[in-house]
Amino acid sequence: MTKQRLPDWFKASKGKLAATRKLSTMLEREVPNSICQEARCPNRSDCFEKGILTFMILGITCTRNCSFCSVQHGVPKAPDQNELSTILRSIEKLNLRFVVLTSPNRDDLEDGGAEHYAMIVRGIKKAYPHIKVEVLIPDFLGDRGPLEKVLAAKPDVLNHNVETVPSLYSDVRKGSIYKRSLKVLKMAKEINPSILTKSGLMVGLGETDAELLETFKDIRDQATDILTLGQYLKPDKNSANVDRYVSPDEFKKLEIEALGLGYKFVFAGPLVRSSYLAEHVFDDTVKQHANLGII
Repeated sequence: MTKQRLPDWFKASKGKLAATRKLSTMLEREVPNSICQEARCPNRSDCFEKGILTFMILGITCTRNCSFCSVQHGVPKAPDQNELSTILRSIEKLNLRFVVLTSPNRDDLEDGGAEHYAMIVRGIKKAYPHIKVEVLIPDFLGDRGPLEKVLAAKPDVLNHNVETVPSLYSDVRKGSIYKRSLKVLKMAKEINPSILTKSGLMVGLGETDAELLETFKDIRDQATDILTLGQYLKPDKNSANVDRYVSPDEFKKLEIEALGLGYKFVFAGPLVRSSYLAEHVFDDTVKQHANLGII
């Protein structure tokens, strides 16, 4: 396949590049396991300026080996029982207002790491009651028990990414199952109907627009409230190739299509990532739908 040239709309200003490099250096010192760094997110400086940061808990090694992801694959270490203290210090030092917690898949653990998630959510809520917490969880192998543990800790948003269309799962999401991810979103609403649920998709991996629209519908059929859509960017030379770059105008059309299915909020654009400006997405969703009672 011919290498795709990066379109002009991805070219950042020198000021933004400098800010991102400065933030990266600081995060490596203060928050060594930030997924913002591990996944090489292009929006690190945007989120951080607004007091939003995504923490990667449960280590930096994944038991699965998805071809779109730069997180290392292998045998993980045992969960760090001091991780909550590290996160609380970072929240205080970095003056955060909205925290996202995510992790690699931990299929080696009996509950997939659910109790660790719950412990950290509870700890943040106790220490900083004003801070909103979003959890971006793995699929926990589709088990209901781990999901109940996480939701019992009362996060403000439950996020589980479907990532791509079903036809690409065998290539892009090895070890994951499309219908299982949909099941996770459905179970979350069954367990707590008032929780805001969220899912994200990447485009540019080889999917068709028709497949995207069908996937939008499948995710919405699980009563999912929020959908994020972003361009897949190859994080390293060993990852899957970019099949196409979707223009901002095309993203706008996809956003309109998704909103027509009944989502409460859709955030779409070339640089949108699942946790990008998470507080903004949360606040706008709540404001537009105050009857949800999630504030």
